Amino acid sequence: MLLCLRIENFALIDQLELEFGAGLNVLTGETGAGKSIILDAIDAALGGKVSSRVIRTGTNRAMVEATFTSNPPLTAWLNEQEIDLIDDNCVIVSREITVTTSNIRSRSRVNGVLVNRQMMGGLRDRLVEITAQGQTVQVGQPAQVRDWLDLYGGDSLMQQRQIIATAFNNYQQAHIVLEKRRTSERERLQQLDLLTYQVQELGAANLHDPQEWEQLVQERERLNHVVELQQMSYKVYQALYQNDNETPAAADLLGDSEATLTDMVEYDAQLQPLLDLVRDAQTAMMEVGRQINAYGESLEADPQRLAEVAERIQELKQICRKYGPTLTEAIAYYERIQGELAELNDSEQSIESLEQQEKASLAKLTHACGQLTQLRRQTAADLASRLLAELKPLAMEKVQFQVEIVPTSPTAAGADKITFMFSPNPGEPLQPLMAIASGGEMSRFLLALKACFSQADAAETMVFDEIDVGVSGRVAQAIAEKLHQLSQNNQVLCVTHQPLVAAMADRHFRVDKQIITQGKGKAEQRTVVRVTKLDNLTHRREELAQLAGGKSATEAIAFAESLLLQAANHRRQEII
Repeated sequence: MLLCLRIENFALIDQLELEFGAGLNVLTGETGAGKSIILDAIDAALGGKVSSRVIRTGTNRAMVEATFTSNPPLTAWLNEQEIDLIDDNCVIVSREITVTTSNIRSRSRVNGVLVNRQMMGGLRDRLVEITAQGQTVQVGQPAQVRDWLDLYGGDSLMQQRQIIATAFNNYQQAHIVLEKRRTSERERLQQLDLLTYQVQELGAANLHDPQEWEQLVQERERLNHVVELQQMSYKVYQALYQNDNETPAAADLLGDSEATLTDMVEYDAQLQPLLDLVRDAQTAMMEVGRQINAYGESLEADPQRLAEVAERIQELKQICRKYGPTLTEAIAYYERIQGELAELNDSEQSIESLEQQEKASLAKLTHACGQLTQLRRQTAADLASRLLAELKPLAMEKVQFQVEIVPTSPTAAGADKITFMFSPNPGEPLQPLMAIASGGEMSRFLLALKACFSQADAAETMVFDEIDVGVSGRVAQAIAEKLHQLSQNNQVLCVTHQPLVAAMADRHFRVDKQIITQGKGKAEQRTVVRVTKLDNLTHRREELAQLAGGKSATEAIAFAESLLLQAANHRRQEII
């Protein structure tokens, strides 16, 4: 239930704070007095579309704050969103709108927590249901009519819709995969040919060791310099181990040093470590000499091997130029495309298999849609019966109404096109409601429809914006009684020009425009909207007289008194 509405710098409203209560809350006033601005402010607070025009001239910021009481389902939803309740079990929804030279910005909060538009949409559905004659456009929209019918059907219908939404998503995915497979077949085959060629080429190259190129380069250098290496190894051998010249070899010199140190150790034992080092060096020197000699003797020219190495290096160079630039990267690329090729050859499903999957998904979707259609037909019959019952007290005893359900292609919401069919006069065929209903008939239809939904609707506050336009007399009285009936289970806010409706109000507010003077020096006149709560009987009587006769004439006052008495009698009869 909406407890309080606070508005700042919104359209013609500079500062306004309203407190609403349970039952029927009515806003009256002259045409253009600003009644709908208040409902626009409620809509804006709950995430409705706004433009820069809603900000009061001369300011760059507007603010709307609405305070609601909570209930268990709403509290559970807030807990899911990790939003805490505040004191007195209240929910405070606020929206700040600012405008700059280039754009307009707004920020919404719930109990002080910033929320996005999607969350505001979820909250709005749980707080307020707004109905206006402008909803005649929605009556002509099959999607909206379908949603109304499903909402009336309750949990069983909504659960089946969820099943269909899942089935439709599965079908769409299967269809997308199939179409993608079909449209990419040529590209797949081209990729398959390319990867096959590359795998064959890289496989033939027998790539296994990332260091192969470096090793081959070293081998090529060795084969190219066999003679030089033989000469140098023999020279090293002579220098270390056995020299044919008169110059002694290093091994001989170490042998002489060993003999001398051996004699010295006999006189000074602390030289023993040096002797050991010389002996180790002599041993190492002799080993190096033997190995270098063996190395030199093993060397021999091998032109055939040299040609093989040069050819292999050239092959690897070509591979790296195409798949590298390094051999390591070429080997990694080879390993990767082997997996891609295997996926294209082995893991890719055939078109026939994907067609079967799409067909199976469509069959499941069609079956689920058929079940939903059956539920909708049952719900449609119940809604038609209930709606006709609600229309009878609204001076529409002779009307015919039917919910037409026509098959369509499956969607996420089922496979039905739903239309409200209507005939206001006996003997006339049923036609789409949008096409033939007058303004007054549409007003009563919307009111009856909301009465049908009052139990299924999660929102505790129902707002009616001039739902009684185009009616008068007995019909206006019937609408007034229906609004009062709705207010027994829901809080109702109603903008009206009908004295018959206003007389039934539990709380009555008069809206009017006033011209005020503001500023000092060069004072300027500004138009503002003011709202007065009509607490006493005299004020209400005068306002009803204004609505009925346009002035507080004696006859109009008497008529207003009769309306208030009639409303009081109606309430007493309901209590009894």
